[in-house]
Amino acid sequence: MNLPRVALTLIAGLSSALIAYSAFYVRGNTAGVMRYLRERGDVRDLAASGAGPGEIEAARQNLAALAAQVAAPDFAARMLPAAVLIGLLVAWLVWRLFGSRVERPPRTDVQERMVLRLAYRKGGQFTLGDLAVSSPLTEEQARAVTRRMQEEGRLDRDGETFRLVR
Repeated sequence: MNLPRVALTLIAGLSSALIAYSAFYVRGNTAGVMRYLRERGDVRDLAASGAGPGEIEAARQNLAALAAQVAAPDFAARMLPAAVLIGLLVAWLVWRLFGSRVERPPRTDVQERMVLRLAYRKGGQFTLGDLAVSSPLTEEQARAVTRRMQEEGRLDRDGETFRLVR
């Protein structure tokens, strides 16, 4: 098993489940969360400014009332299976996407891609001379690549001309 694939899947699944749970906890009211955070900062500023204890207590009570309006812990608890399901769905999608990259057949090597590019530009036919002029491959590399591609059945040779097999 591939450790990065497992780690990425776990991180994505758990974080999306946590995000879904958080959204359920505040019933999707992000504006209410931001208002709560602003009010909490105001209460801290009020306490730091040296305000009277009665004034600070009244601000804290207002903050607690606002928190009760924004937060819905009972709803979040009921929606916990949905949050877990969302996390599992995201984890499965990440597993599949990450795995599709791993399961894909390996790309042809760079030298083969150079030969294929030249062949496509030349209409499917080329010579070793064309390859020597149009690519940075040495003559030895060009011969090795074309021989390997012939053995794999991807090129045909007709005298000095190579032709792509379709």
